[in-house]
Amino acid sequence: MMERRWSLITGEWVLISAYTQARPTNPTNFCPLCPGGDEFESDYDLSSFDNRFPSMKLDAPEVESEGLFKKERSNGKCEVVVYTVEHESAMSQMSVHQIEKLLNMWADRYLDLSQHRSIKYVYIFENRGKEVGATLPHPHGQLYAFPFIPKRIESKLKAFAQYYDENNRCALCDVVEEETKRKERVIYENDSFIALVPFYARWPYEVHIYPKRHVSTLAELKNDERHLLSKALKVVTMKYDLLFKQAFPYMMMLFQSPVNYIKYDHAFHFHIEFNPVKRDKDKIKWMASVETGTWAFINPKIPEEAARELRNVEVEI
Repeated sequence: MMERRWSLITGEWVLISAYTQARPTNPTNFCPLCPGGDEFESDYDLSSFDNRFPSMKLDAPEVESEGLFKKERSNGKCEVVVYTVEHESAMSQMSVHQIEKLLNMWADRYLDLSQHRSIKYVYIFENRGKEVGATLPHPHGQLYAFPFIPKRIESKLKAFAQYYDENNRCALCDVVEEETKRKERVIYENDSFIALVPFYARWPYEVHIYPKRHVSTLAELKNDERHLLSKALKVVTMKYDLLFKQAFPYMMMLFQSPVNYIKYDHAFHFHIEFNPVKRDKDKIKWMASVETGTWAFINPKIPEEAARELRNVEVEI
């Protein structure tokens, strides 16, 4: 079964997919992403391919609603993005050049998928570590091309639009300007990007990366900006791994403008969020009833303290 169902009580689409139950979970002595595995017969550099266990497909089957209960086709796309052939690597260990090639691939996939008129949002993400549900240790992320605007994305779009209507300015442009002056939450900065623990952090060691120049998508970045973003990504992930001297589990998410969607005509400010689940070396910050049921997060870590800890982690790239 593959379909999406409309929730009358939350106003959002829920994806139903039996395919995802069949995906491999941390197989031993075998990696489907290494050369000779299920996906690659020989060596490669980096790659993007259709997920074998998708929750959406462009040719998803037609479905029929059931009276009060509305259904639609799950006519989107799910891809796996493999960062490197090196099984034991991670973004923190990859070269800046390799991360830059990954950024170029992400941008290419965003532009290519936007050509499908049914696609409304292209979401790029990485789950690192079993603590956040990663089923394969090989360095990789995923890409979901949705035929609708997911609920949290819609919330972000509305917030950007409201701020612009009230101030005639971009919310994130103002945040970047203010945080650059204050410095207290900044953990890394270069000519084009700022990495910080946001004032409104929901997770203990949450980090956001914001472009200093207003751009709506990764594809709009110039070559030199992509190089500097690659450095920022490497620095942030290195700081994470060195903070507790362990592979740091996180959820990384890229937020870009929707595609083929004009409901909100205010320009969106591209940004990247890292949501790590660690609240200490051996403690997990679980997303429990309050956070899951209400979206009202309780952060046990003062953002300024987290920023100071991460800022003081010295890295060399």
